[in-house]
Amino acid sequence: MTIIPAIDIINGKCVRLTKGDYAQQKIYNDSPVDVARQFADAGFTRLHVVDLDGARAGKIINMAVLENIAAATHMVIDFGGGVKHINDVEAVLNAGAAMVTIGSLAVKQPEILEAWIMEFGAGHFFIGADVLEGNVKISGWQQDGGIGIFDFIENLIRVGATNIFCTDIAKDGMMQGPAVELYTNMLERYPQINLTASGGVSHIDDVKQLKEIGCSGAIIGKAIYENLITLEQLIILNS
Repeated sequence: MTIIPAIDIINGKCVRLTKGDYAQQKIYNDSPVDVARQFADAGFTRLHVVDLDGARAGKIINMAVLENIAAATHMVIDFGGGVKHINDVEAVLNAGAAMVTIGSLAVKQPEILEAWIMEFGAGHFFIGADVLEGNVKISGWQQDGGIGIFDFIENLIRVGATNIFCTDIAKDGMMQGPAVELYTNMLERYPQINLTASGGVSHIDDVKQLKEIGCSGAIIGKAIYENLITLEQLIILNS
């Protein structure tokens, strides 16, 4: 399993939200680039970067931050937030990201995602499913996507997308453990997907449990920033 540290960006700063609420944000560092360097220096090879300004605005805002992180590290970066057009996909990849993170668009306009996959290849996309009580939420978790998580996964598989990460909104930022039951059900139904867990991790044992059930990766943010899990612990588990 690959450990993927997360950097969320608002106003060019490294922040974390609680349950996706922009009113509940905490600034952890004024320089996302410095944070990325710390992760790279510790030995991590993957990085999850979210342009929260872009997600809210519906257009990429923090492209320069991505460029600076890519220039400062050799990490495999996935970047998302505000990606709406094929030109955005190309720009993100050209800026140094290996993968483009897609969320709401995959729910609302799956035909566009399919066209992008045909153009760039499935390996360049990391599809996020934000789930609350079994239903996929969109637009920064503010709207119901009108589809259940399992139907959504089946749609993704149909268009060739297999790199998927899933966030249980009820657990995100709450530090009460990840959605193990949900992930177990997903992996049992769809063993062909590469499932990355996201949200709720608060202890190294949470990460071990995600590895045991077969998750391909785990995105970890707040637990690192709040020093509940050390980088050393994660690197040992990641090796």
